[in-house]
Amino acid sequence: MIQRFIELGEGYSDLYELLELARYNKERVDQLLLLHTNKNDRNVCSFVVIMKPTSVGDFQALYMTLEGIPSPKEKRTKRFELFEQLADQLNKNIIELEVKPSTYYKEKELYYQYLTGVLRLNHILQPLK
Repeated sequence: MIQRFIELGEGYSDLYELLELARYNKERVDQLLLLHTNKNDRNVCSFVVIMKPTSVGDFQALYMTLEGIPSPKEKRTKRFELFEQLADQLNKNIIELEVKPSTYYKEKELYYQYLTGVLRLNHILQPLK
């Protein structure tokens, strides 16, 4: 199986695309994640929609907005409320995790490898076979 993060952007207008992707593909949505981090002395979060693997090609997409929205732990925003509404519509729980910021890694690919490892250790993603 191939598991790959697909970054939509930093989160403001990109979040609306993420929400529509999930609604349009509601049968494929597996998990919803909220990743909390501190980036440049700001508490921010990333929204992630994990899809079920495709039947052909065994590809699992993880669509995300990256570290652009203020953390709801600091201040509840309309964007977080929209993500909560999505979770209600899809009858899914939002899994919340604290992670390192992407700036901790010199390359974005290393960051995504780190996130993949965190998600596998927490049994959110299945290990490769």
